[in-house]
Amino acid sequence: MSDAAPRYCLVVNGKSSGEPALRDAVTKQRDAGMALTVFVTWEAGDAADFAERAAIDGFTHVIAGGGDGTVNEVVNGLMRLPKAKRPVLGIVPLGSANDFATSIGVPLEPEAALKAVCKWDGQVVDVVRVSATVENPQGDEQYADQYYINMTTGGFGAEITSSTPKRLKRLFGGGAYSVMGALKAWRHYSYHGTLDWGEGDEQTSLLLLALGNARQAGGGQVLAPKATLNDGYIDVLLVKDFSSIKVLSQLLEELRQFPREGQFVRYFTTTKMRVTTRSGGPAWPVTLDGEPRHFKAFSAEVEPLAITVAMPADSPLLVSQNPEGKESA
Repeated sequence: MSDAAPRYCLVVNGKSSGEPALRDAVTKQRDAGMALTVFVTWEAGDAADFAERAAIDGFTHVIAGGGDGTVNEVVNGLMRLPKAKRPVLGIVPLGSANDFATSIGVPLEPEAALKAVCKWDGQVVDVVRVSATVENPQGDEQYADQYYINMTTGGFGAEITSSTPKRLKRLFGGGAYSVMGALKAWRHYSYHGTLDWGEGDEQTSLLLLALGNARQAGGGQVLAPKATLNDGYIDVLLVKDFSSIKVLSQLLEELRQFPREGQFVRYFTTTKMRVTTRSGGPAWPVTLDGEPRHFKAFSAEVEPLAITVAMPADSPLLVSQNPEGKESA
């Protein structure tokens, strides 16, 4: 980034644009001298387009005003640009879960969040590129690369996230995901496929797959407790299916420990993971930063140090480039 005076572009999810606290925060920060321009989204894809255009128009910071989905769209817009021209990403949390913002320490009040964006230095972090195919009536179609900054989940966890009604999310916030999880736990579906991460591969039957760049998803569920944003790795959580309720206590105990090689739970790191669903089986429900998708096959690969984020320099999600305690598979 250049040494020019900061110029801030706030990209607000249209559903949140009328929030009085947000409007008041914008007015106060402008009065305090913040060079802040606001764009409001109307339909899917707008946030990515606004983020890309902001760099062309000379903004130094693009602030995602919304939930994890808005952050994801802004990240995807920034990733269309050459690395050296990507503005700093800031966040004003306005969603129901706000998993990424919460995990990196962004204040939940709009005025405090805007002040923090101005105060914090940018920290360079990884993003993850997802390449996927889906099945349609014309056959498999190759989709363009998509990116995420927080977490991808597949299987049961993704099903909960994508099926939780928006009205329930607004009513319960992050707790809505737990409500839906409890309702669905008694009729879960197993997801069959092949996982390949370079150092190994296996055919498996899973309840949950989580690929964490950061640590939590689904409204505060910590699925990648050792993940850090600038280490060049994806933290992988595999939760295998079980056939009897009698083993549930063992599974829950392993979920508290996150073992590298448990009976039902595996936790390790890798730089790339490829997932292929079982031939003839359904596409897996997958979420990218909470945004629902259905993929027959996909790969996730780290793009090291790709985005600069306004966040605390002492965040536990930041480490040196040779972190201790990381375990590869």
